[in-house]
Amino acid sequence: MESLRIALVDDYEIVLRGLEMMLRSYGDTLEVVELDLNSTVAKRVDLTLYDTFAATPGDREDVHELATNPLAGKVVVYSWDLDEARVKAALANGASGYLSKGLPAARLVRALHKIHQGEGQVFHGPDGQGKTSLGDWPGREEGLTQREAEMLALISQGLSNAEIADRTQLSANTVKTFIRSCYRRISVTNRSNAILWGLDHGFFPDHKRVPPRK
Repeated sequence: MESLRIALVDDYEIVLRGLEMMLRSYGDTLEVVELDLNSTVAKRVDLTLYDTFAATPGDREDVHELATNPLAGKVVVYSWDLDEARVKAALANGASGYLSKGLPAARLVRALHKIHQGEGQVFHGPDGQGKTSLGDWPGREEGLTQREAEMLALISQGLSNAEIADRTQLSANTVKTFIRSCYRRISVTNRSNAILWGLDHGFFPDHKRVPPRK
């Protein structure tokens, strides 16, 4: 299996570092050459993996801009949201592939190779859902799940519940449930205190490029 050069894109360094560590065991077939915290790619790569944690989904402008960047190679969306319409929209938006966050690391790497070779576009997790504890995310050490952390990150960015529901394709009630669960875990009772907690615990997006670890 050939070695692919890959860029990782998200607004949170801890998310990118978690992905980098997850993929490091597969360094003989996949080399992470760039970590981008602002949706641009400056080095020529074979694939760009766009993590949707607290970011716009694959059918929005960020992915379109990546797909038109000749340095970015094939753009692959990495998401919990497996809604068929959202997946089709991301592919129509220029993405070459769409991967579930339910994929174990080995299957994730194989899927990336298949997308690069043109042997598939959409790869689901073993149960068809985006559920995983792989990688890392802000607040994990405080007991927050990935979904709870994403809710807090979006709140910290100033999004309303309705905007969060639109971005994540979750129902309004599901969003409220995740937010209430998040509040319990971090021992706050309202949005203002949650935002203050987020400010102190790395929930505001980074805007810089960081190098992969050697």
